[in-house]
Amino acid sequence: MTGRAIADLKRAARRFDAAAHVPLVCEGARVGWLRKSHAHRLMAWPDIFKRDAHGVRISGVLATAGARTAALEGVVHALHEEGTITGWRNERYAVATAFDALPLFHIERAAARFFGTTTYAAHANGYCGTGGDCETWLARRAMTKPIDPGLLDNLVGGGMAAGVPPLQTLTREAREEAGIPEALARQAVAIGTVEVLREVPEGVQSETIFAFELELPREFQPHNEDGEVAEFQRVPLARVAGMLGCGAGMTLDASLVALEFLARRA
Repeated sequence: MTGRAIADLKRAARRFDAAAHVPLVCEGARVGWLRKSHAHRLMAWPDIFKRDAHGVRISGVLATAGARTAALEGVVHALHEEGTITGWRNERYAVATAFDALPLFHIERAAARFFGTTTYAAHANGYCGTGGDCETWLARRAMTKPIDPGLLDNLVGGGMAAGVPPLQTLTREAREEAGIPEALARQAVAIGTVEVLREVPEGVQSETIFAFELELPREFQPHNEDGEVAEFQRVPLARVAGMLGCGAGMTLDASLVALEFLARRA
């Protein structure tokens, strides 16, 4: 993969125009980015959202995380019922000023991109062999997935629900998505994080991905258990570079995590 191609991939992960968006503010801190049309839509709930020079502010009357969560739950349900928020997950994400900060509120996972709040995920490159014999497993996302259906993905990957740490998320997803036993999944090695801030059809994807690599026995054959993967393929490492990027059929998230893996073996 050329230096220009790598630069293009990294630029795609940061394709965001702050001037075209409105900060979402809670307790004086920006916790999200709203598309201007989304900011306007939230003015339908004046008891919850206030517009000022700093952006759209969650009302100070909602003084606790529980109060904010309850208030926003009604808003999110209304936006879902009108079709503005789709792909309902029935899973809550924490919204905070940093990964290890106390949550300011919780929202339904499907609403994160509408509000542009920062989410967290854990992905693993599953591989076998070394050197020129190294191969990596890729998973093709099922066509029923609400985001990036049919595209190639890392062998294991999933969003982190509130209160669930990266490795625990990874072991759960490893079992559900690829049939990897917990004892094996826990051998995954953390290799860093990948940051994404970009405009997407749903709004804004602001995400930190915890990247891992997991060595698997050559005889291991992944099998999906939750219906979210259409197929698996084991690909020689030399071919992976040519598959990175949405234009080549792989999700941007997976491409960035795979790039970290390739860089360690350059």
